[in-house]
Amino acid sequence: MGTEISEPLILDKESIDDGAGIESELVPEWKDQITIRGLVVSALLGTLFCIITHKLNLTVGIIPSLNVGAGLLGFFFVKSWTGFLTKLGFQVSPFTKQENTVIQTCVVACYGLAFSGGFGSYMIAMDERTYQLIGADYPGNRAEDIKNPGLGWMTGFLFVVSFLGLFSLTPLRKSTAQFFLGLSYRGVSSGPSFLHMPVIGTLLAWKAIILKVFMGIRYSEIFYAFASVTVVKSFDGSVRHLLVFIAIALILGDGLYNLIKIIYISAKEVCNKSTKQSKLPIVNEVIDNESSKVLAEQRKRDDIFLKDRIPTWFAASGYVALAAISTATIPIIFPPLKWYLVLVSYIIAPALAFCNSYGTGLTDWNLSSTYGKIGLFIIASLVGSDGGVMAGLAACGVMMSIVSTAADLMQDFKTGYLTLSSAKSMFVSQLLGTAMGCVIAPLTFWMFWTAFEVGSPDGPYKAPYAVIFREMAILGIEGFSELPKHCLALCFGFFIGAVLVNLLRDVTPKEISQFIPIPMAMAVPFYIGAYFAVDMFVGTVILFIWERINQKEAEDYAGAVASGLICGDGIWTIPSAILSILRINPPICMYFGPSLSS
Repeated sequence: MGTEISEPLILDKESIDDGAGIESELVPEWKDQITIRGLVVSALLGTLFCIITHKLNLTVGIIPSLNVGAGLLGFFFVKSWTGFLTKLGFQVSPFTKQENTVIQTCVVACYGLAFSGGFGSYMIAMDERTYQLIGADYPGNRAEDIKNPGLGWMTGFLFVVSFLGLFSLTPLRKSTAQFFLGLSYRGVSSGPSFLHMPVIGTLLAWKAIILKVFMGIRYSEIFYAFASVTVVKSFDGSVRHLLVFIAIALILGDGLYNLIKIIYISAKEVCNKSTKQSKLPIVNEVIDNESSKVLAEQRKRDDIFLKDRIPTWFAASGYVALAAISTATIPIIFPPLKWYLVLVSYIIAPALAFCNSYGTGLTDWNLSSTYGKIGLFIIASLVGSDGGVMAGLAACGVMMSIVSTAADLMQDFKTGYLTLSSAKSMFVSQLLGTAMGCVIAPLTFWMFWTAFEVGSPDGPYKAPYAVIFREMAILGIEGFSELPKHCLALCFGFFIGAVLVNLLRDVTPKEISQFIPIPMAMAVPFYIGAYFAVDMFVGTVILFIWERINQKEAEDYAGAVASGLICGDGIWTIPSAILSILRINPPICMYFGPSLSS
């Protein structure tokens, strides 16, 4: 969920020869890039986007990228405020792109904790309502493995786990700058490169991003969502558990496929990076022409990005100190998760954080939840039936927080590199945004928890992943022997199906692959049904018609329209929650149900 900024990859001759360029641009010191007004706007937008993330997390369980909205709103608020004060005669400091980058970084770090904090997944999977939904008599589902949400322990947990990811990969910022610079050059190559491969093209294409933001799922998922309604609502008991495990199989198949794919792509890029760069004609042209503007811009970016160094000893000692505090604190919050298990998690976490960050940089696909599920299964199986569910869910949170925040920081370093922002200001703003998120994310979730019946199958916020994550933990401690009849065979079939569907999406042209369903999106309706499919379908139809009328305009503005719709819907959650807390019922209630004759 890191901040993302694009730039032109090919500069025409006129743009290279004319103009002063960024080599003469005055760049503020890193301390001046972080302003009080920027932090105030970051806190306000962080609150708004935390609410939006919670709403999406507790309804469909799919979180689109909200970075476009964060950047646009940050620019709008500060620019409007400075313009207003200027008209009143006040002297205000100019609003720079570096300050806007800091705002984006803070906002993304803040609302990122609403996702990695597990408020719609592992954390709420511990509560009593999820325990009751699975069934008190279900094997492995113990009443002792219940921990209802509480502001105190949720905030404390986030504070002790959310900062380690920031220190785990900070020493790699120089490699990060060089790596992302290499991506820009490879993007303009006339020959084959990983950006032109079908496996990555479908992930990086703007059309795909807009589709994800605008409707959350692709065209063909609408069919699966509608078709699932009858299946989900018609069965109870052990058959309903089968549906949950089918959803788990789809999620695991999708996650494992993408994990292996990203590791393969990352390894291939590391092996071929120097060879590919040396063969690119644009690189040779730039190197031959020492006075070119492109080379000057590159050098200035390098100088600014590497100027304000973050000492390696500081990052290493910070990680060790935070790991020690967390190792001592987490067992107090979750007694089944012993200190030595936490310590082992922190020893292997930097390697996993690097894999996730590197893969996210290549594909813009953050697989932190997949790494969390891996930790869930391993720790749950190690602890066993006596507390394994609670320990596995807590370990999932530890792993997700580290790999997610590390990936966010690497993306923010990329943004800072492209906008001439200091690496130190990026790091500090990420720290500040994370601190905001540790407070704002639990508070905004608490608004949902007190105002609505979160997790209820009949309520508006069903929290679909809560049951799925708890079932995963139970599977980790019970093994396959306690599964319902034919469950393992069905799970295996859907797991292989998810892998094959992903493979089909990657080997087919983009014109065809956009109609092939995403297994992760297919999995959700198996549990919650298709109540959100109508909304998605309306958005799909609007976007489809818009593209036919004016494709260029649709590609340019659909993301902004989607951000506005998402923000507006999220803002309404606040008055809705207030009305619910005050027990004020709507004057009109409309209900659709079967006719008496049926």
